[in-house]
Amino acid sequence: MKKFEEYPRKNPRFKVTSFMTLKKALSAKSTEPIEIGNWIDLVELDVSLDYMQALITVNESKSYIEENIIEVQSQIHIALEKNNITYGKKNIDILSLKPGKPFIIAQGTPSQKGLDAQVSYLAQAEKKPVINEDGKADYFDMNFLKEIHEGSWLGEKIPAKEGVDGTNVYGETVKAAPGDDITLKYDPKTAYEIEEGGKIVLRSKTKGVIGEVNGVLSVLKHLVVDGDVGIETGNLKFDGSIQVKGTVMAGYSVIASGDVSIEGKDGVNSAELIKSAEGDVFIKGGIFGRGVTKVEAHNNIYLKHANECTLDAKENIHIGFYALGVSMFANEIILDERKGKIIGGKAVAVHSITTAYSSNSMERKTELIVQGIDRKILTENAKMLAEKIVQHQEESTKLNYQISQLGQFKGKMTTQQNGMYEQVKQKYNLLQQEMKEADKEIQRILRMLRSKAEYYVNVTKEANPGTYIQIGNKSTFVASTTKGKFKLENGELNV
Repeated sequence: MKKFEEYPRKNPRFKVTSFMTLKKALSAKSTEPIEIGNWIDLVELDVSLDYMQALITVNESKSYIEENIIEVQSQIHIALEKNNITYGKKNIDILSLKPGKPFIIAQGTPSQKGLDAQVSYLAQAEKKPVINEDGKADYFDMNFLKEIHEGSWLGEKIPAKEGVDGTNVYGETVKAAPGDDITLKYDPKTAYEIEEGGKIVLRSKTKGVIGEVNGVLSVLKHLVVDGDVGIETGNLKFDGSIQVKGTVMAGYSVIASGDVSIEGKDGVNSAELIKSAEGDVFIKGGIFGRGVTKVEAHNNIYLKHANECTLDAKENIHIGFYALGVSMFANEIILDERKGKIIGGKAVAVHSITTAYSSNSMERKTELIVQGIDRKILTENAKMLAEKIVQHQEESTKLNYQISQLGQFKGKMTTQQNGMYEQVKQKYNLLQQEMKEADKEIQRILRMLRSKAEYYVNVTKEANPGTYIQIGNKSTFVASTTKGKFKLENGELNV
C-alpha cells in the first residue's frame, strides 16, 4: 500500500474510488480485474448551483501543463462548448493554473434588485420646550400645533424601481426582483393620494392640524376659539384638537380627542375639567384651581405653574415654576431643576420626580412618591403582547396579498371596489401600527426587566422638613433641610 501511494502522486488523473477494494486487491491474488479507481479527464468543468459561475480543474502536474499548453487550452475550450457555457468567459493564463485546484473560467452577471420605495411625511409639531439663550427651558412658548390647509402637502412616496436583469453562464436572463413597496399610511377620510412628477403625493382633504391616530397620519379636526371658553361658548367637547387663544373660565370644561392648547398668558382659573383623550395638554400660563380643576392627558401635560388642582398624565408632567397643593400622577414628574417647587399636595410617579425645592420653611406636608414597577405583571403583559403580534402577523399576510391582487386593477375599479380596496389598506395599516406599538412596548418592558432601573426623587436645592419621600415600599419624612437624589440603596432609603 505504501509503495502504491507513489502512483497517484505521479499520475494526478488517477483517482482512487475505493480504498477498501484497493487494500483487498493488494493483499490477495486475483485472476480477474478489480476496479479500484478512475482515470479522470484532463479538464473537468463544474457549474455552481445558481449557474452564475463555471469552474475548471486541470488534473495534471505543473510540468505537464507547461509542456502541453495547447492541449490544455483545447480541452478547456471543448469543456466549455460541451457544457454550453457561452457568457462571461474569462481569458486565463494557462501557466498560472494550479493542478487540482478549481479556477473560475466564466462568471455570470447577477441581477440587481430595484431600489425600495421611499416614503416621507410632514413632520408633526415638536412638542418640547424652547431652550432659551441662558440654557433654561421655556415650557410656555411651544410650537404645540401645526395647522394645515386643504390641499397641503402631507407626504409623498417615490415608487419602488424595477431591478436590472442579470445573465448566467449559459447566457440565460436572470430576472431581477423589483424594489420593496411601502404603503403610505394615512386616514383616507382626511387625506388623498395623487400622482405628481413620478411621485405619489399625499395631500390634505380639509383644513385642520396634522396628527396621528393609531399610528396613521391624519388631518385632525381643529377647533379654534379666538377668545375664552365661557358663557358665549359653553362647555366644549370636540372630536379633534382644541386651541383656545384665551382662557377657560371658572366652572367650564374643555374635552378633546386630540391635543388641547390653552394659550392665554394668565392660564386658567377654577375651570372644571381640561382633558385630552388621545394627546397632550398645554397650558401656556398656569392653573389656579381652587381645589376643583382637573387636567387629564393621554400623553403629557405642560404648564407654567399649578395651584390646588389635580393633574393626571399617562406619560409625563412638565411644570416650569411651581406646584402648590397639587395632586399629580404620571410616569415622570419634572419641574425646573433651578427654580421648580413642589409645596404641599401629593406627587405620585412610576419612575422619577425632579424638582429644585420641596415643602417650605413652614414645613408644609409634601408627599413625593415613586412607585416603581411590578416585574411579574410586566412579564405577563409582554407575553400577551407577543401573542397579539403573532395573531396580527397572520392576518396582515392575508391582507397584504389582497392589496397586491387588488392593486393590479386599481385603474379599472368601480367606486365600490375602490372603497373596499381602501378599507383593506387601512385595516392592514392599522394592524401594522398595532404590531409596531406592541413590539415597542415589548422592547420597553424587556429593557426595564433587563436593566436595574433607577427609581428616584431628585431634589436639587432644598428638601425641607415636611417632605415625605417614598420609593417602592420604603418611606421616610425629611427631618432637616437636605438635598440630593433619594433612592433605595441596599434595600433602604438613602435620605
